[in-house]
Amino acid sequence: MGRRPQPEIKQRLLAACTDHALQHGLPDRLEPLATAAGTSQRMLIYHFGTRDDLLRHVLREARRRQVQAWSHLLQPRPDEPYPDTLQHAWNVMSGPQGAAYLRVFSPLHDAAGEPLWPGFRRVATTDWLAPLEAGMSSLGRPDLATVVLAVVRGLLMDLDATGDVERTDQGFRAFLHLLRAEPVG
Repeated sequence: MGRRPQPEIKQRLLAACTDHALQHGLPDRLEPLATAAGTSQRMLIYHFGTRDDLLRHVLREARRRQVQAWSHLLQPRPDEPYPDTLQHAWNVMSGPQGAAYLRVFSPLHDAAGEPLWPGFRRVATTDWLAPLEAGMSSLGRPDLATVVLAVVRGLLMDLDATGDVERTDQGFRAFLHLLRAEPVG
């Protein structure tokens, strides 16, 4: 008779593996995850099946954490102009906390990431539209949510590729200046 599943152990292992991936990126081998979780590679396989299954769990947990944190950042606040909310969100997304998510999710933005998370690129784009539409509604411009999303994603990809914090920050400030400008017409 085999051992019964122990969800609390699996959850603890997943949390440790996700923490490691956010700090170091997705590893090519199981060994770094096993070491970070204080267990053996064999136990990771026992709880998650295969290396790719474990990585899928890690990616979904990292995404859950990111959506929870960043959705809160993008929420409009009654006492704050939405461009100020966006500036604060940008500071977090482009800072150390955001860098952790870039490390994990950047490889999924090309075709090579498709086997680990089919459809990730679509999900990673569309799930930010609702909070941005709500925020842009506070400016009377919910139709600009897609533009805001494109600018944020583009600048984050630029930051990831170049590491040029100063230039990408300047680009975002210039974009916010345009959002604050009086509409023409």
